[in-house]
Amino acid sequence: MKLHGMADAFRAQLQTTDMSQLSFEEHFAMLVDQQWLWKENRALARRLRLAKLKERGVIEDIDYQHPRGLDRKLIRTLASSEWVRQHQNVLLLGPTGIGKTWLGCALAQKACRDGFTILHKRSSELFRDLAVAQVDGSFGRLLTKLARIDILVLDDFAMAPLKIASGAIFWSFAMTAISAGR
Repeated sequence: MKLHGMADAFRAQLQTTDMSQLSFEEHFAMLVDQQWLWKENRALARRLRLAKLKERGVIEDIDYQHPRGLDRKLIRTLASSEWVRQHQNVLLLGPTGIGKTWLGCALAQKACRDGFTILHKRSSELFRDLAVAQVDGSFGRLLTKLARIDILVLDDFAMAPLKIASGAIFWSFAMTAISAGR
């Protein structure tokens, strides 16, 4: 039945001496709660691993004293992940070295904790993957895979001029994503 969390909780209950004061229902409720928590933690760990976030940003660690001019209320609103539910985009603009990647990863990590799937890629890497997929015939599969992702974090977008071929491939990807309702 793969109830590993429940089995761990049961072993812990057996080793705890003061558990005898609880009723069967309370013991059982604790086991079920532990199984649920174990399952949720595993799912979160998997989503974070598959996200491949480049930075270990955490929304709770944002330093508002830093001279980036971050609006605390706006960040708090973005941290609710409502923008993901409404299929909206977030663009982080600013000079090099100001922390856009870190902030993007922090917002993505928070959305991941809220149950959304994330993928972090450099734009050049995404364009290369799309071009290779178009050549080797796996373009449709790649688009399907990307369409399943709730948040695609594109880093270093528009850092270099976009080649015409890459632009056409990206445009095809964007139109597919839009028609899929993302």
